[in-house]
Amino acid sequence: MSVCHYRSRVVALLFLLTCSMTTAMMAQDKQSPIVGPSRPSGPEFQTRSVTVARNGMACTSDPRATLAALEVLQRGGSAVDAAIAANAMLGVVEPMSCGIGGDLFAIVWDAKTKTLHGLNASGRAPKSLTRQHCQSLGLEVIPSNSPLSWTVPGCVSGWDDLHKKFGKLPWKELFSSSIREAEEGFPVSPIISGYWRASEKKLSAFPTSKATLLFDNGEAPRTGDIFKNPHLATSYRLIAEQGADAFYRGSIAERIVAFSNANKGFFSLQDFAEHKNTWDPPVSVDYRGYKVWELPPNGQGIAALEMLQILKQHDLKSLGWGTPDYLHLLIEAKKLAYADRARYYADPTFVDVPVAELISEEYALKQNARINMQKAATDIPPGDPRPGQADTIYLCVVDKDRNCCSLIQSNYHGFGSGIVPDDVGFAIQDRGSLFALQDDHPNRLEPGKRPFHTIIPAMVTKDDLPVMVLGLMGGDMQAQGHVQVLINWIDFGMNIQMAGDAGRFNHEGSATPTGLKGDAKGGVVQLEPTFPAATMDALRQRGHVVDPVRGSGYGGYQAIHIDWARGILEGATESRKDGMAIGY
Repeated sequence: MSVCHYRSRVVALLFLLTCSMTTAMMAQDKQSPIVGPSRPSGPEFQTRSVTVARNGMACTSDPRATLAALEVLQRGGSAVDAAIAANAMLGVVEPMSCGIGGDLFAIVWDAKTKTLHGLNASGRAPKSLTRQHCQSLGLEVIPSNSPLSWTVPGCVSGWDDLHKKFGKLPWKELFSSSIREAEEGFPVSPIISGYWRASEKKLSAFPTSKATLLFDNGEAPRTGDIFKNPHLATSYRLIAEQGADAFYRGSIAERIVAFSNANKGFFSLQDFAEHKNTWDPPVSVDYRGYKVWELPPNGQGIAALEMLQILKQHDLKSLGWGTPDYLHLLIEAKKLAYADRARYYADPTFVDVPVAELISEEYALKQNARINMQKAATDIPPGDPRPGQADTIYLCVVDKDRNCCSLIQSNYHGFGSGIVPDDVGFAIQDRGSLFALQDDHPNRLEPGKRPFHTIIPAMVTKDDLPVMVLGLMGGDMQAQGHVQVLINWIDFGMNIQMAGDAGRFNHEGSATPTGLKGDAKGGVVQLEPTFPAATMDALRQRGHVVDPVRGSGYGGYQAIHIDWARGILEGATESRKDGMAIGY
């Protein structure tokens, strides 16, 4: 039986334990008396049905982006074509989360050759910006709301490389929907309205940002307000007509660089003209008969693989989903992997990153031995693998030929740096704020270097075929989120929608990619309030600092399951976002 089919009633009962807490909390809240519907069939405790289709499927965090992808698929476009169209639309309707001022990573399955391909479309620091300059300003970290945090945006070049290798439809056709939406305006969705309003102060600090991304009265759009971005439509039209050169060698680059020069930035036309991406082979580990694939650094994907290697040494199902033992084990494995993340992950063209060693079974045995099941670790140094977190979008598409695209794209923080150069219509990312300013740190700022990255796409194969295309946006949450969803699906047999709906934890620890030590007392375990109070108390007794909070800190998940035996696709979308999964 497929792991996506429903398992025993034990799984439903365990999930009911968390959902019942939501019911109790809402019943106590006089402002929220409604406790939710009773589903007539299938697993009762999930937010919506799995979407099913035969030919193609797209899952994104906004219905308009999903529809843009579906239209491309129905016109005969490839999964990559559809992903580009969806990403362009998300740059219009979710401008805080993504856009052509940010970076992109993707994993693609080519059905014809039966091979996986990984694209790293992240940009580099300006060649004229040095660590010494930042240190001379008295900085310990690079401020995110400054041109000092700018790295060359890789998104458009990522689209270009993906389309040249895997595209079927003409490039220009991929932007028609997003240009129309930016030009004519779109009603803002509820979750996005909340994010937008939270950035009013940030955007108001720069006249060009305020003029582009806020209404004339200085306010962000509320739910249902119609918002237009004609400057972004102009930039998209240039890219559609002139290709990626419009961004890296044309008027868009010229305007960004001129704005940078006028505002104490360090971009040059050479930085843009010399930008290039790399095709990096994905790496994998075997987890209970499945191969889980991630991209190697400068991203954090191998943290998920290291966690899985540690956790597969335990019978998680026997511990019980959501129990104190289960959560404690996952949190402690996360601490170990993220300590290594802070110590080793950086641009591999500048430093030696021991990828194979970090995700090996031998190293996982040593790491697992460091876990005390009765006590939370309060200060975990990195291990020795050698012998002797923000706003992002994730989307996935599978086409009728079973080509698969797992794509993630981000500005890093909401609206990135919050700075819109001139009238280009989009903000520039602040990914450079993840560089360390310590001279001895692997992720230290250096001219022309890629910073550590949090955004990670993923894919799962079995018997040399893709069976799940997935990702989970949300900064530091991403790798630990991948692990939680995969365990829900593989170990506990939840279908892919239920696997995403289930309550999550987000451990915020002390080890940071900037090299600065934060709270050295083991960090904070944020738990969705759906977990029972008894579980939280048990974790506290082991030394965890537990904070039951609602909010956006638990990530945003999309996934497609390929059922090869029945010839169907199953799609899931994040119940914590505004998205939609649609197939045909």
